[in-house]
Formats: sequence, C-alpha cells, structure tokens
Amino acid sequence: TDVDLEHRRLLATTLAGVQKIAYDHLVLAFGTRANTALVPGMAEHALPLKLVGDALHIRNRVLQRVARIELEDDPVQRRRLGHFVVIGGGFSGVEVAGGLADFLQSARRYYPRVQPQELKVTLLQDIERLLPELPASLGEAARRSLAQRGVEVRLMARAAAVDADGVDLAGGMRVDSATVVCTIGTRANPLADRLALDKQRGRIETLADLSVAGADDVWAIGDCALVHNGDALAPPTAQFAVAQARALAGNVLARIAGRPTRAFAHRSRGMMATTGHLKGVAQVFGLRLAGLPAWLLWRAYYLLLMPTLGRKVRIWLEWTWSMFFAADITHLRFTRTDAIDAPDTDLRETQPQSRPAR
Repeated sequence: TDVDLEHRRLLATTLAGVQKIAYDHLVLAFGTRANTALVPGMAEHALPLKLVGDALHIRNRVLQRVARIELEDDPVQRRRLGHFVVIGGGFSGVEVAGGLADFLQSARRYYPRVQPQELKVTLLQDIERLLPELPASLGEAARRSLAQRGVEVRLMARAAAVDADGVDLAGGMRVDSATVVCTIGTRANPLADRLALDKQRGRIETLADLSVAGADDVWAIGDCALVHNGDALAPPTAQFAVAQARALAGNVLARIAGRPTRAFAHRSRGMMATTGHLKGVAQVFGLRLAGLPAWLLWRAYYLLLMPTLGRKVRIWLEWTWSMFFAADITHLRFTRTDAIDAPDTDLRETQPQSRPAR
C-alpha cells in the first residue's frame, strides 16, 4: 500500500494483516486499474471486468437477470432484462461476448418461460473492426464467429453515456439494456502515482534490464511498467509479463552475484482469442488460424503455462468435461451469517425511464 524508497521499506496488507517489510530488492508488478471514468455513467451503471471477482459478479448478475425474466410479464421489461451489452471489441470484449452468448443458452434450459429470442448480446466497438491487434482477416473471422452465436456486433459505435437502462451512442442512437459490461480503459494504480519515479502515461519507466532508473535495486514489470523490447515498447499482455518475470528473476540473481544484467528481449509467439465454445482466432508465428484449431491452440498454450503437473491435469479434466456438457449455472453467492437477513440489492430493479428504444 505504500513504499519508502529512501529507507527501503514498504507497507503491505497481507493475510496476516498490515505488515512493515524491509527489502533488499523490490519488484513493482501491481498492474493497473479499470478506468470506468472514460464514459459518463459507466462507473455507476456498468460492470467492469478486470479481476476474478469482477467475472464472478458478472456471472451472478447474468443468472439473476435470466431468473427475473422467468417471473416478469411485461414484454418491454423482459426485452430489457434479456439484453446484455459489452463495451469494447478487443480481446476481453470479444471473449466476454462469445462466452456470454454460450452461458445464456446453457442457463435458459432451466427457465421454461424464457425464449431464445428474448436473450440477446450486443458488442459495441468504436472502430471499424474487432481485435485491432490482429490482422483484419482474423478480426472479420471473429465477427462472423460471434454472429453465428447470435451476438450483434456494432462497429463504429462509441458509447457516449451509460445509465441504469442502457447505453447512449455517440451518433444519437440508444441501446436499451439492464446489464452493461465494460472491457475498455485502464488507469494507473494509485500506488504508482504516489511513487517518486519517472513515469509515462502512468506507467513506471524502466531501463533495458527492467530496473527502475534513479531507484537502487527497484525493478518493474507488467502492466504498471513501461518496458522496452528492443526498439519498441512491450505490449501490456500476459505473454510479455510472463517473459518479463523470467528475465527479471535472472537479472536480480545476476545483480546479487555481481554479474552483468541482460536487456529484456522477447519475440511474440502470437495472439489468440476465443469467440465462444470450441471457436477462436489466432496468429502464431505468422500462421493464422480460426475456428476449432485456434480454440485448441489457445487451450493448449494456457495449459502449458499452468504451474505444477497436478494443476495441469485438473484443469485439463475440467476443460475436457466442458467440451461435452453444458456449463454449470450454480449461483455462487458468498454470504456471511451476519449478512443473511440483509436485502439483496442486486435483485432490486430501478423502474425503466420512459425512453423509446431504437
């Protein structure tokens, strides 16, 4: 939560409570935060996706919406409750939209009054194609794959405002929805702002070997760091963060042993995204894949990165099971005993404003 660079001490919140820790070497890898201030009303009415807890909250909210549709008689309300909007057509937005479409179809089986046409996913992207980090052909393949799943992809559709009943677009159109998921925008971690270190756009500047200039034995990697990869900047992706961690570990050991450190250098192995169950797009070492081969490659790569053989086997078994059976729609509600009588505010619905849908 705080770092005293001069005296080599830090204040950290751990499972054992708040601890004061002295350090010999300090690695800054605390990432970034979701920037929900990009669009008016997004902080109050949209669901961010940055942490595991965010994903669980979105999952529960989706199940709550489907359950409400089952009990609702007003057709206008049913359409609003069943419309899910995802803002952002990058990797996170595409994967959320595809996964959400699949999850809704699994959940619908348990609610006989909910019809397939009452559940809809719309993906809003403010530029002319999806996945701008990939070649245009793969972005188009992702769009087609999502469309086959019933996802409406709106390109050149920039969110101008979000409220409890939907999203206003920059062109004057409106999308009515009770659930908006935000996958765009990041901001600097507040801890990075407080540290007296050189920064660009909120990211800590590093030297070639991942050390921080002007701070003895301080290193930085990941989303919070501005890392040079040859003549370019390393993208803030998990693949590069893992490579940076390995390089940094070697450099810290070299520094302790009095050996020279090495400049960080990593060649991208490619980029991948899933567009739903058994579907994906990928570019690996120049090879472009779409559909099932891309999805299998995506799974294999992430399984390879998992630590320990036992965890790999457990994840592989779970993934294999999910290939043949519907998704588990158990509502994961972590309620404590002293809060069991508290009202569930998530199930309270604000009355929709009388605004025409377009």
